[in-house]
Amino acid sequence: MKALIAKRIDSGTPDTSEIRELARAAGYDIVGEITQSRTADAALQLGEGKANELAEKAAMSEATTVIFDNRLGPYQMYNLGQLLPEGVEIMDRFTLILEIFGQRAQTRKAQLQVELAELRYELPRAEAKTSLAKRDEHPGFMGLGEYDESREHDIKSQISRIRDDLEQIEQNEQHRRERRRASGFDLVALAGYTNAGKSTLLRRLADDLDVDENEELHPDLDSTAESQDRLFTTLGTTTRRADIEPRDVLVTDTVGFISDLPHWLVESFKSTLDSVYRADLVLLVVDVSEPIDEIHEKLVTCHDTLYERNEAPIVTVLNKIDAVSDEELEEKAAAISALAPNPVTVSAREGANIGELLDRIDQELPDWEQERLVLPMTDDTMSLVSWIHDNAHVEDVTYGDEDVLLSFEARPTVISQARSRASDLETASA
Repeated sequence: MKALIAKRIDSGTPDTSEIRELARAAGYDIVGEITQSRTADAALQLGEGKANELAEKAAMSEATTVIFDNRLGPYQMYNLGQLLPEGVEIMDRFTLILEIFGQRAQTRKAQLQVELAELRYELPRAEAKTSLAKRDEHPGFMGLGEYDESREHDIKSQISRIRDDLEQIEQNEQHRRERRRASGFDLVALAGYTNAGKSTLLRRLADDLDVDENEELHPDLDSTAESQDRLFTTLGTTTRRADIEPRDVLVTDTVGFISDLPHWLVESFKSTLDSVYRADLVLLVVDVSEPIDEIHEKLVTCHDTLYERNEAPIVTVLNKIDAVSDEELEEKAAAISALAPNPVTVSAREGANIGELLDRIDQELPDWEQERLVLPMTDDTMSLVSWIHDNAHVEDVTYGDEDVLLSFEARPTVISQARSRASDLETASA
């Protein structure tokens, strides 16, 4: 698929690097671009002359698609479609993002979130068609086709149904998180922008591959986490065990942030971000090889999103230190120190400083507590002893004729459960 890139900004020099990456992620071959610095044209987004130039370039390059790094209204899409060669598809930035999401969606939850985002994108357009067609008493909206008032109602009904389905999935996932936490697991979430290296970092931290956040098998559950230099490699959540003795830690990789996402799109994927909001610790992964202004802007956006609902501590991880000099790393760390105090610097690709990161995770997670239990010797005692071995760090076990003495270290929730079960043994033996 051949695509032309188009972008307009109010002033300055248009940067098309990200929209190009998005287009490549969707499978398009970029055959050229048209950019312009001027105020938006209500009819064409670009100025008339630049729009005609776009049409000529599309014909010469035999492009099948024109991708705008702007939000296009229905009227603008129609007018551009009249200028472009017949059969050339037009999409804006958000249509492209939805297409990528659709390609990456493997699980039921991800598919529902994509469907919800598509409907939320379509709804205001359906509402505009209906209201304007009614106002003008015209059977179509500026040549965009017949309006159907029932379509608006159908979209709203589908949105309501999908929200209910996602809420049920989230309740099931929350129950699994609660069971894991009750079983002694600390929950760590990876957050950050796409291509910051989260999937590569997860692979470095992974100890086993037996745990996944979704009921269906996630495609990343193979010998290594998928880590490619492309956007949106991870759409669903992937959870794996990390080896941080004596803790049992589960690390979850989630969908990456991307700049300039509208509220309705972020809202559609908020159930995925619940894995971040409900974690015990968040690792905010940053690509330190990017320009400092871009790093700063992304950190501000991430903080706005994370601190809105997140109560867990956030540790900034400056990744890709193999791509910068020591002097550049020091300068950038100093420049963002207000947003990222005491960051951990790593290279997930090369494995540099991963040990330091594991130590920092251990320091930031809730402290374990010491406990000493005396258990009566009953038929069920060994079952409890085995459970404590599985969910805590046992320091000493002494078997007597009538009781068992255990000394162990564990999360407070595990200690609470152990005490409760020990009390049940006492009651049963009385």
